[in-house]
Amino acid sequence: MSPWKDWRERRCIVVIPAHNEQRDIASVVREVRRVSGFPVLVVDDCSTDRTIALAREAGAHVLPLSQQLGAWGALQTGIRHAWRAGYRYALTMDADGQHEPVWMERLFGPVLEGKADVSIGCCVRRGSKLRKLAWILLKAASGLKMEDITSGFRVYNRRAMELLSGHEATLLEFQDVGVLVLLRNAGLHLVDVDVTMLPRTSGSSRVFHSWLVVVYYMAYTLLLGFSKRRVRR
Repeated sequence: MSPWKDWRERRCIVVIPAHNEQRDIASVVREVRRVSGFPVLVVDDCSTDRTIALAREAGAHVLPLSQQLGAWGALQTGIRHAWRAGYRYALTMDADGQHEPVWMERLFGPVLEGKADVSIGCCVRRGSKLRKLAWILLKAASGLKMEDITSGFRVYNRRAMELLSGHEATLLEFQDVGVLVLLRNAGLHLVDVDVTMLPRTSGSSRVFHSWLVVVYYMAYTLLLGFSKRRVRR
Protein backbone atom coordinates (compact mmCIF):
# COMPACT_ATOMS: atom_id res chain seq x y z
CA MET A 1 0.00 0.00 0.00
CA SER A 2 1.25 3.49 -0.83
CA PRO A 3 2.22 5.47 2.28
CA TRP A 4 0.01 8.30 1.04
CA LYS A 5 -3.13 6.20 1.62
CA ASP A 6 -3.04 6.43 5.40
CA TRP A 7 -1.12 9.57 6.34
CA ARG A 8 -3.58 10.34 9.13
CA GLU A 9 -2.58 7.11 10.86
CA ARG A 10 1.09 7.59 10.07
CA ARG A 11 0.95 11.27 11.12
CA CYS A 12 3.23 12.78 8.47
CA ILE A 13 3.80 16.49 7.81
CA VAL A 14 5.89 18.44 5.31
CA VAL A 15 7.91 21.35 6.74
CA ILE A 16 9.15 24.10 4.42
CA PRO A 17 11.21 27.05 5.70
CA ALA A 18 10.81 30.12 3.50
CA HIS A 19 12.21 33.61 3.17
CA ASN A 20 11.04 35.79 0.27
CA GLU A 21 10.01 32.84 -1.89
CA GLN A 22 6.92 34.36 -3.52
CA ARG A 23 8.01 33.18 -6.96
CA ASP A 24 7.96 29.45 -6.14
CA ILE A 25 6.20 28.80 -2.84
CA ALA A 26 2.67 28.39 -4.19
CA SER A 27 3.67 25.86 -6.87
CA VAL A 28 5.78 23.92 -4.36
CA VAL A 29 2.93 23.69 -1.84
CA ARG A 30 0.36 22.72 -4.49
CA GLU A 31 2.60 19.99 -5.91
CA VAL A 32 3.27 18.52 -2.45
CA ARG A 33 -0.45 18.50 -1.74
CA ARG A 34 -1.23 16.97 -5.12
CA VAL A 35 1.37 14.21 -4.87
CA SER A 36 0.91 13.23 -1.22
CA GLY A 37 -2.06 14.93 0.39
CA PHE A 38 0.14 15.57 3.44
CA PRO A 39 -0.41 18.72 5.50
CA VAL A 40 2.18 21.37 4.69
CA LEU A 41 3.67 23.76 7.26
CA VAL A 42 5.49 26.78 5.85
CA VAL A 43 7.68 28.50 8.44
CA ASP A 44 8.08 32.05 7.20
CA ASP A 45 11.40 33.59 8.22
CA CYS A 46 10.29 37.25 8.19
CA SER A 47 9.61 37.53 4.45
CA THR A 48 9.03 41.00 3.06
CA ASP A 49 7.16 39.83 -0.05
CA ARG A 50 3.91 37.86 -0.54
CA THR A 51 5.29 34.49 0.57
CA ILE A 52 2.83 34.14 3.48
CA ALA A 53 -0.28 35.02 1.47
CA LEU A 54 0.63 32.81 -1.46
CA ALA A 55 1.51 29.84 0.76
CA ARG A 56 -1.86 30.09 2.52
CA GLU A 57 -3.73 30.42 -0.77
CA ALA A 58 -2.00 27.24 -1.97
CA GLY A 59 -3.24 25.29 1.07
CA ALA A 60 -0.35 25.46 3.54
CA HIS A 61 -0.50 26.26 7.20
CA VAL A 62 1.87 29.18 7.79
CA LEU A 63 3.86 29.87 10.94
CA PRO A 64 5.22 33.44 10.69
CA LEU A 65 8.30 34.15 12.79
CA SER A 66 8.50 37.46 14.63
CA GLN A 67 12.31 37.48 14.33
CA GLN A 68 14.48 36.25 11.48
CA LEU A 69 16.20 33.05 12.60
CA GLY A 70 17.88 31.91 9.40
CA ALA A 71 17.26 28.70 7.48
CA TRP A 72 18.09 26.28 10.33
CA GLY A 73 16.26 28.30 12.97
CA ALA A 74 13.13 28.35 10.82
CA LEU A 75 13.46 24.67 10.03
CA GLN A 76 13.98 23.72 13.67
CA THR A 77 10.88 25.72 14.58
CA GLY A 78 8.87 23.64 12.12
CA ILE A 79 10.34 20.36 13.37
CA ARG A 80 9.62 21.36 16.97
CA HIS A 81 6.03 22.18 16.02
CA ALA A 82 5.66 18.80 14.31
CA TRP A 83 7.06 16.96 17.32
CA ARG A 84 4.88 18.79 19.84
CA ALA A 85 1.81 18.29 17.65
CA GLY A 86 2.36 14.52 17.74
CA TYR A 87 3.43 13.88 14.16
CA ARG A 88 5.41 10.69 13.76
CA TYR A 89 7.33 11.79 10.66
CA ALA A 90 8.42 15.11 9.19
CA LEU A 91 9.67 15.65 5.67
CA THR A 92 11.68 18.83 5.14
CA MET A 93 12.27 20.47 1.79
CA ASP A 94 13.28 23.79 0.28
CA ALA A 95 10.82 26.43 -0.89
CA ASP A 96 12.63 27.26 -4.14
CA GLY A 97 11.44 24.31 -6.23
CA GLN A 98 14.71 22.35 -6.33
CA HIS A 99 13.24 19.39 -4.44
CA GLU A 100 10.72 17.43 -6.47
CA PRO A 101 7.72 16.02 -4.55
CA VAL A 102 7.65 13.06 -6.95
CA TRP A 103 10.57 11.63 -4.90
CA MET A 104 8.79 11.90 -1.56
CA GLU A 105 7.54 8.33 -1.51
CA ARG A 106 11.02 6.93 -2.14
CA LEU A 107 12.46 9.23 0.51
CA PHE A 108 9.92 8.09 3.09
CA GLY A 109 10.53 4.41 2.34
CA PRO A 110 13.48 3.56 4.65
CA VAL A 111 11.99 5.50 7.57
CA LEU A 112 8.46 4.12 7.25
CA GLU A 113 9.92 0.61 7.02
CA GLY A 114 11.96 1.13 10.19
CA LYS A 115 15.29 0.75 8.37
CA ALA A 116 16.46 4.27 9.22
CA ASP A 117 15.70 7.15 11.55
CA VAL A 118 16.58 9.75 8.92
CA SER A 119 16.69 9.57 5.14
CA ILE A 120 18.44 12.20 3.03
CA GLY A 121 17.68 13.01 -0.58
CA CYS A 122 21.04 12.60 -2.30
CA CYS A 123 21.90 14.28 -5.60
CA VAL A 124 25.68 14.46 -5.95
CA ARG A 125 25.42 15.65 -9.55
CA ARG A 126 24.15 19.03 -8.44
CA GLY A 127 26.27 21.90 -7.29
CA SER A 128 29.34 23.76 -8.42
CA LYS A 129 32.94 22.63 -8.07
CA LEU A 130 33.14 24.86 -5.00
CA ARG A 131 30.22 23.09 -3.35
CA LYS A 132 31.66 19.65 -4.12
CA LEU A 133 35.06 20.65 -2.73
CA ALA A 134 33.27 21.85 0.41
CA TRP A 135 31.55 18.45 0.73
CA ILE A 136 34.91 16.64 0.58
CA LEU A 137 36.47 18.85 3.24
CA LEU A 138 33.47 18.74 5.55
CA LYS A 139 33.11 14.97 5.35
CA ALA A 140 36.80 14.56 6.08
CA ALA A 141 36.56 16.85 9.10
CA SER A 142 33.41 15.34 10.57
CA GLY A 143 33.78 11.70 9.63
CA LEU A 144 30.32 11.69 8.06
CA LYS A 145 29.73 9.07 5.39
CA MET A 146 26.66 10.65 3.81
CA GLU A 147 27.11 11.62 0.17
CA ASP A 148 25.06 14.83 0.05
CA ILE A 149 25.55 16.45 3.44
CA THR A 150 24.02 19.81 2.49
CA SER A 151 20.72 18.43 1.19
CA GLY A 152 17.68 19.76 3.05
CA PHE A 153 15.40 17.17 1.44
CA ARG A 154 15.03 14.80 4.39
CA VAL A 155 12.64 12.65 6.38
CA TYR A 156 12.92 12.46 10.17
CA ASN A 157 11.17 10.00 12.47
CA ARG A 158 9.88 10.97 15.89
CA ARG A 159 13.11 10.08 17.68
CA ALA A 160 15.06 12.38 15.35
CA MET A 161 12.48 15.15 15.69
CA GLU A 162 12.72 15.02 19.47
CA LEU A 163 16.51 15.30 19.36
CA LEU A 164 16.42 18.21 16.90
CA SER A 165 13.84 20.01 19.03
CA GLY A 166 16.23 20.16 21.96
CA HIS A 167 18.58 22.82 23.28
CA GLU A 168 21.75 21.38 21.74
CA ALA A 169 20.28 21.63 18.24
CA THR A 170 19.24 25.24 18.95
CA LEU A 171 22.93 26.15 19.25
CA LEU A 172 23.56 25.16 15.62
CA GLU A 173 23.61 27.70 12.81
CA PHE A 174 23.28 25.49 9.72
CA GLN A 175 21.26 22.38 8.96
CA ASP A 176 23.99 20.23 7.43
CA VAL A 177 27.10 18.95 9.25
CA GLY A 178 26.07 19.99 12.77
CA VAL A 179 22.63 18.41 12.49
CA LEU A 180 23.92 15.21 10.90
CA VAL A 181 26.72 14.81 13.46
CA LEU A 182 24.27 15.40 16.31
CA LEU A 183 21.99 12.70 14.96
CA ARG A 184 24.84 10.26 14.29
CA ASN A 185 26.44 10.72 17.70
CA ALA A 186 23.07 10.03 19.34
CA GLY A 187 23.06 6.61 17.68
CA LEU A 188 20.47 7.33 15.01
CA HIS A 189 20.72 5.58 11.65
CA LEU A 190 21.01 7.85 8.60
CA VAL A 191 20.74 6.72 4.97
CA ASP A 192 21.14 8.33 1.56
CA VAL A 193 18.32 8.01 -0.95
CA ASP A 194 19.15 8.82 -4.58
CA VAL A 195 16.91 11.51 -6.07
CA THR A 196 17.16 14.15 -8.76
CA MET A 197 16.94 17.85 -8.06
CA LEU A 198 16.02 20.73 -10.32
CA PRO A 199 18.19 23.82 -10.88
CA ARG A 200 17.29 26.83 -8.76
CA THR A 201 14.79 28.97 -10.69
CA SER A 202 15.18 32.13 -8.62
CA GLY A 203 17.26 33.61 -5.82
CA SER A 204 20.60 32.22 -4.70
CA SER A 205 22.08 29.89 -2.11
CA ARG A 206 22.29 31.41 1.36
CA VAL A 207 25.86 30.07 1.68
CA PHE A 208 27.43 29.71 -1.75
CA HIS A 209 26.50 33.14 -3.14
CA SER A 210 29.33 35.11 -1.52
CA TRP A 211 32.99 34.36 -0.81
CA LEU A 212 32.71 36.09 2.57
CA VAL A 213 29.81 33.87 3.60
CA VAL A 214 31.55 30.78 2.22
CA VAL A 215 34.67 31.50 4.28
CA TYR A 216 32.62 31.97 7.45
CA TYR A 217 30.53 28.87 6.74
CA MET A 218 33.58 26.68 6.08
CA ALA A 219 35.46 27.90 9.16
CA TYR A 220 32.42 27.42 11.39
CA THR A 221 31.48 24.02 9.99
CA LEU A 222 35.01 22.60 9.84
CA LEU A 223 35.61 23.56 13.46
CA LEU A 224 32.27 22.02 14.44
CA GLY A 225 33.06 18.87 12.48
CA PHE A 226 36.48 18.41 14.09
CA SER A 227 35.13 19.09 17.58
CA LYS A 228 32.31 16.55 17.25
CA ARG A 229 34.22 13.91 15.29
CA ARG A 230 34.16 10.43 16.78
CA VAL A 231 37.56 9.20 17.86
CA ARG A 232 38.25 5.52 17.27
CA ARG A 233 39.96 3.76 20.14
